[in-house]
Order: sequence, then structure tokens, then C-alpha cells
Amino acid sequence: MSFRALYLTRENEQFHAELRALDETELPRDGDVTLRIEYSTINYKDALALTDRGPVVRRWPMVPGIDGAGIVEASSHPDWRVGDRVVLNGFGVGELHWGCLAEKARVRGDWLIAMPPTLDGKWAMSIGTAGYTAMLSCMAIDEHGVKPGDGEVLVTGATGGVGSIAVALLAARGYRVVASTGKAAQTSYLRSLGAADVIDRASLAQPGKPLQKERWAAVVDCVGSHTLANACAQTRYAGVVTACGLAQGMDFPGSVAPFILRGIRLIGIDSVNCPIERRRKAWARLSRELHPDTLAGMTREIGLSECLNAAQQLLASQVRGRLLVRIDV
Repeated sequence: MSFRALYLTRENEQFHAELRALDETELPRDGDVTLRIEYSTINYKDALALTDRGPVVRRWPMVPGIDGAGIVEASSHPDWRVGDRVVLNGFGVGELHWGCLAEKARVRGDWLIAMPPTLDGKWAMSIGTAGYTAMLSCMAIDEHGVKPGDGEVLVTGATGGVGSIAVALLAARGYRVVASTGKAAQTSYLRSLGAADVIDRASLAQPGKPLQKERWAAVVDCVGSHTLANACAQTRYAGVVTACGLAQGMDFPGSVAPFILRGIRLIGIDSVNCPIERRRKAWARLSRELHPDTLAGMTREIGLSECLNAAQQLLASQVRGRLLVRIDV
């Protein structure tokens, strides 16, 4: 039986991306659960893969899509039965293993978590890896002792998927959130998510002093490079900075000064290989703390056939919030 999938190839250094029909016999053989994918999403990493703008894909040909929500159609894994609704994020899917921008996927059951009872596939993929990463960042801030009354929390790249959800989650918990963005026209949007203040990203994007005036009790950084270095330099004594993105760059042109003179903590957020129990905790909290109306206001739904154009838009900073992919259209 055939199914539709986005299909990426590289032959003689020539990259090609297309929506095509594949046969189920072509699905990977190293998986033990076959899924009917209902919804997926386009994250920054997916956009890089779909446009060949970064070294995301490490095995060819590839079906991209690091996120998926669907229904189990076949399983030899002891934890999963036909009809179970599940969520998949990361674990190299869409990079080393065929992913979820397709009507079918065959994956390893150890990678799956049960759909939270209060969510369905649409809401789960409106959250996706972006929201799950945002929650991991919020959990780290909470676990390292930063409380809502301790001071302002900075979120960089705030109109992106991770940033938007981080703003909403932190504001709902009572933190005073300051959103950094290069899109002044989105100020009202960020305030609607709960941001108390919005600043121009230009104030953080250039080289700065190793130590600057203390301001942030915590930071969720989705940008990297000089933005991350400046955020660390402005973090208050014993504050927490979480790093989960590289939109400005992978480099960290910073100093040890904030770490040894102010005792700040820089916490790396890894969504790909995060242990399954921590994933379950993050998704359980998302199901409780992220209101559906808030999520709907930051989400645009597209079909599988629109993904290639949407990926270009995302990398051109023309996308706000989340891109939800409905697979059957």
C-alpha cells in the first residue's frame, strides 16, 4: 500500500526535495511500531533539512520530520497496541531515521510516549518539539531555584516556536517575562502571550562586555552566539541561563567572568536524547499548563504539500509561533 511523504535525496551533491508516493515496503526495517501519522510540525531543524541549509540529514534518502502524533497500526513492542495514540519527538528521527512528515512511519517503540489524556494529535503537534523544549527550559529554571519573585526572565527569539511557548508558560507561572525580538510589529502578539516588556534583539546581538549590569534572574535563550554571551553577562548573581537554540549562530563568544564572579549557571537543553521519564514529565506539565486558546493563537495549520514553501518562510523569519502540519491534506 502506498502513502505520501516528503522525500529528500542527495545524488552527486545535488539536493532534491519532493512530495511523493512511497510503498510501505520501503519503510525502515529497524522499527517495531508502525504509525499512521495524523499531525506533524515544522521546527527550525525541519526547515534546515527541507531546504538543505544545514547538516541535519545524515542518512539518504530521508523522510524528514522530527515530530509526529499518530495512531499505532502495528506493533511488536510490548508497550504498544494497535489503536494507541502516541507522540514522538527527536531520537534522530528525520535525521538518521525516517521521520513523520509522511502518512506512515515505522519507529522504535522505546521512542514513544502515550498521548496525554487531555491532548489530541492536533494540540500535541501544535506544541511539538518547540513547546517540549520550552518546557524543558522552564523546568530547569524551576529546578535550579529561580522563583517568580526573584526578578525578570528574558526570552530571546521570542516570536519563534520555542520562544513563544516559553513566554506563555513562564508568564502563566507568574514570572515577569521580557521578550527579545527583531520584529517590532509583533509586540502586541508577545504581550498577548504574557510578556511584560518587549526589547529589540539588537541590544543583545552585538559583541558586549564580559560583565554588564545585572538584570535577569533567568534566561531562556533560543539564539546563541553574541545574544547568549550578552544574556550571560547581564544575568544576576546565581541566576540561570538555559541554552536551546542557535538561530544567530553556534558560537559562544563569551567570558568565564559571569560564571566565576557571579556564580551563574548555564544549562544546556537537549530535546533529542532527553530520557523518556523526563519527556513524560514535560508533556504532562504541558497538558496542564499550556491553555489551548493560548496555543491556538500562536499556531498556523498547513498541509503536507505546503511544507517546502513554509520551511523557506520560517528560515526567512516570516513565521510567527508554530507551524502545524495536518498530514491528510
